[in-house]
Amino acid sequence: MSLLFEKAKEVARTLLPVVILVLLVCFTIVDVEADVLIRFIVGSVLLLIGLSIFLWGVDLSMNPIGDHMSQEVATSKTPIKIGLLSFFLGFLITVAEPDLLILGSQVETASGKTLSASIIVYMVSMGVGLMISLGVFRLLKNRTSFSAFMAITYGIIFVLALFVSEEFLAISFDASGATTGALTTPFVLAISLGLSKMKGGKNTEENSFGLVGVMSAGPILAVMLMSIISGQKNIQGDVGEYIFAEGVIGPIISKFPGILFESLIALLPITILFFIFNYAKFKLSKDEIFGIITGLSFTLLGLAIFLTAVNSGFMDMGRIIGMELGKMSPWLLIGFGLLLGLIVVLVEPAVHVLGEHIEEVTSGHKPIGLIRTTLSIGVGIAIALSMVRIVVPEVKLWYFLLPGFLIAILLSFRADPIFVGIAYDAGGVASGPMTATFVLAFAQGAATIIDTANVLVDGFGVIAMVAMAPVLSIMILGTVFRHKKVEFPTVEKKPVATTHLVEEVNMEHDCIMVTVNRGFAEKVVDVARESGAKGATIMRGRGTDENQKIMLPIINIELQPEKEIVWFITTTLVSTLIADSLLSDKQLDQDGEIAVFVSPTEAMVRTFTTINTTNKIGSEK
Repeated sequence: MSLLFEKAKEVARTLLPVVILVLLVCFTIVDVEADVLIRFIVGSVLLLIGLSIFLWGVDLSMNPIGDHMSQEVATSKTPIKIGLLSFFLGFLITVAEPDLLILGSQVETASGKTLSASIIVYMVSMGVGLMISLGVFRLLKNRTSFSAFMAITYGIIFVLALFVSEEFLAISFDASGATTGALTTPFVLAISLGLSKMKGGKNTEENSFGLVGVMSAGPILAVMLMSIISGQKNIQGDVGEYIFAEGVIGPIISKFPGILFESLIALLPITILFFIFNYAKFKLSKDEIFGIITGLSFTLLGLAIFLTAVNSGFMDMGRIIGMELGKMSPWLLIGFGLLLGLIVVLVEPAVHVLGEHIEEVTSGHKPIGLIRTTLSIGVGIAIALSMVRIVVPEVKLWYFLLPGFLIAILLSFRADPIFVGIAYDAGGVASGPMTATFVLAFAQGAATIIDTANVLVDGFGVIAMVAMAPVLSIMILGTVFRHKKVEFPTVEKKPVATTHLVEEVNMEHDCIMVTVNRGFAEKVVDVARESGAKGATIMRGRGTDENQKIMLPIINIELQPEKEIVWFITTTLVSTLIADSLLSDKQLDQDGEIAVFVSPTEAMVRTFTTINTTNKIGSEK
């Protein structure tokens, strides 16, 4: 239960700013009815409860399911099995994603049923399955860098964009954001982490990210190809007049059963697939199965409560605020969009999951607070620009999307490799349930009230903008991290530290521990091998010396030097030679800030032997 309380505290810290912003607007600028305001407050409480339970359930169920399924994919010996299993995993988890179902119904309504919701859902899900298969192949085979892979993918998207209408351009990118919802993101992240661990190698951290970004490209390609193949260029139809719910508790109670059923359908396919594989391959213990079932139950309950709160309380409030601010002033609309984006991305459940994923993979190396701040700023600007599109009809969606992704692709070849994967993943996780409901409702409310706006064109596309902004902003951050070397205060360098016990003069092996700045471990291994070392173990770490700590101003983010630790077991005949070679290397000394420690290994062996013998004698007594 302590984990649940921790999740609740985390959600409360991020939800409170959104509630405060909306209440301030309601009490100062926008006049809303009492039942709408009370329903929003009740929905906020339910959102807190639902999101906390959901994140708790994800930890108990979706993460272990993703780990086991990723092991099955990674250990598959035939390319056909890898491709098919990856495709079905992507297809089944996406075809029932609630955000995608909502978008499909919105497209069907807006197009006057010219486009069927089921066609949108299945085409998008097939695109996701295909891209996950390609992403898994790239990760396991490692024949193409992630930056090059995404550059090729978006190059194809740019070409296809020339042949589709503005409506389909908006829908295709919106579909990309809708597929990375509260269910797909944690599952795909778990698969990505599991595959990278199974594969291993020096690029494990980099390989742990990016699969969500690869998956996000699938819906764009699928919808664009559907438009080109079918020959349909424009969408005709009318959104119709929006009918606001009445009452406080009634709308919440009436929506819950349907949303609970949709959430059950969302979880059912991947759950069935997992239990089939468990029966045939995994053979998990009863305790493990019980834990996963318990987690799935909490995931279902939390997701249903969360989506009920969002749909019954947040959508009405978002649409009303959009309509009222649109009546008053375009500057108010743009300003509120900026503030909304700065805050709302922090509430997305998938953003929390990605943050935990980053912390787990990098062991806290990457400052999560700084990444979330960058996400917040990027999404804020994106929503503000979306409001500009609504206010100024001459401003088109592709004015932002195509240059934004093009710049991001170019920066991907210059940024820190870990940030490249994080950036594409962040683009998917930022456009989750809150964006697909509250923000989209806010944009459509504004487009409804402004005469020059087209709801079919301007009402869609905001999810696409939200999905693009984190990719660009995190890529810029990654470029800064790679090319702006942080100068940490220097500390006094000491000679090689060695320890030798008097009675251990005949020791035959030494343990050499080397610490260097991140990125120099391979250099350490190469130099050591030239001096006689046979192999090494590399670990990641970070410095915690108060003298080397740096605080970034304004945002109050602490930066600590990232370190790599290299362990060698060598004979005493070559240990001193290896240590001297490492310390005499100018690059390791100046840029790597190397430190070397040597200790006889037999001392450790004899110590443990003595302890074990003592324990054995004590137990015999």
